[in-house]
Amino acid sequence: MSSNVNRLGRAALLAGAVLASALLSSCGGGTQASSFTATRVIAFGDESSVITANGSKYTINSLLSTGSTAVDCTSAPLWIQSLAAIYGLVFPQCPSFLTDPASRIYAAPGARVADLSAQIDEHVTNGGFASTDLVTVFIGVNDIISEFSQYPAIGEDQLLANVDAEGVELAKQVNRIASLGAKVLITTIPDMGLSPYAGDRSAGSTNGNPAVLTRLSTRFNDAMLANLTNDGRKIGLIQLDEYLTAIDRATQAGTNSSFANTTLAACTVALPKCTTNTLVAEAVSSIWLWADATHLTPSGQSGLASLAITRAQNNPF
Repeated sequence: MSSNVNRLGRAALLAGAVLASALLSSCGGGTQASSFTATRVIAFGDESSVITANGSKYTINSLLSTGSTAVDCTSAPLWIQSLAAIYGLVFPQCPSFLTDPASRIYAAPGARVADLSAQIDEHVTNGGFASTDLVTVFIGVNDIISEFSQYPAIGEDQLLANVDAEGVELAKQVNRIASLGAKVLITTIPDMGLSPYAGDRSAGSTNGNPAVLTRLSTRFNDAMLANLTNDGRKIGLIQLDEYLTAIDRATQAGTNSSFANTTLAACTVALPKCTTNTLVAEAVSSIWLWADATHLTPSGQSGLASLAITRAQNNPF
């Protein structure tokens, strides 16, 4: 699959609404021939798909009640929770109405692409995949951060080669999941040059980090896209990078009424300890895109969920 074809084929975005059902193109594309109903959702990746043992998530956590310190795992759901909910499914870490949920989360904090194979192996050991499994894969941000942390001691050309290899490896593992019989939703990573991690990107800034991070993120996504098996009936593509870029541009231009801020982090404490009680003052009464330097707020997660649900319902699985 050509990365140029993928990028040229991406639909234009309406960035004003977080929950817009945008970016309907998929890897392979087409109209769903018959209704696919997942019996399990299996989540692989990094902390953006993690619910901890106490129900906390790597975003802004909601509390059970005013004055409480206990987290409400059902409120401000992760994208995988919202996706599972359309099939009446939940995860063991937030069981809600089910006592023995079948869905599973193998995603882990800090995970990089090199860790994905082991996550898949663990699930294979636990019984493997079925044709009614819907697998989600969101990983790669930690790879970009790790590679960039070596810059400029290691030059950009080498870092680009590194993330290229990591993108290829991600595609290899996604293809592997599909070959084992499951249906897969794979998301591109955000442009980290547009994240708070990139630092100052205001007009006139001499900070060169955003441009380098953008090039690394783009190379990673392109390598992944170019190496996915373009079957069309096993793998669905979620184009999160294009969606978030459009959100950011609209917010910076003052034409997005959904987000007040897409450049700063809303939390004052490290994730996953951030709650609605630990936000910077400006974020308490407005909607921000980023919880911390690299992770989305519940509103950002909701936008990703909308894209994932649209893809699951439209891909010809």
